[in-house]
Amino acid sequence: MKRFLVMAVAAVCLLMGFESAKAQDAGVNGKWHFVLSTPGGDRDVDVDLTVDADGKVTGKFGNTDVAGTYKDNQLDLNFPFTSDEAGVTADMKITGKLDEAAAINGSWDFSSYNGTFKATRPAAESIPASQPAAPATPAPPAQTSLQV
Repeated sequence: MKRFLVMAVAAVCLLMGFESAKAQDAGVNGKWHFVLSTPGGDRDVDVDLTVDADGKVTGKFGNTDVAGTYKDNQLDLNFPFTSDEAGVTADMKITGKLDEAAAINGSWDFSSYNGTFKATRPAAESIPASQPAAPATPAPPAQTSLQV
């Protein structure tokens, strides 16, 4: 019995450790909406990130493959990027920190351009409300009998 109890406690501890490690990676896993501040105005980019158990980040920055790392809420990306607008291909460097509000704030650097950014999770697609119920019909007034 004692041996079973020790094994059960060990299994629970292992599962808790696994969930904790998974929770850290979940910090930046998934879809993000980046808004990069530039001298020419804000640039919006939809980004999809995946973090493996070693903190290696892969995914898409728009249509471009990303590479980088994520550790201790710090995101560091460095990948080749082509700007059709600027007519330039260079390394895009993005450094940011995941904050308590589940947003990533930081800076970006590309060729001779740089600035700051904020990334948030995209708003969930609105689910159409079901057909509203017909308004309730008011109950007829209660009839009272008066006795004189």
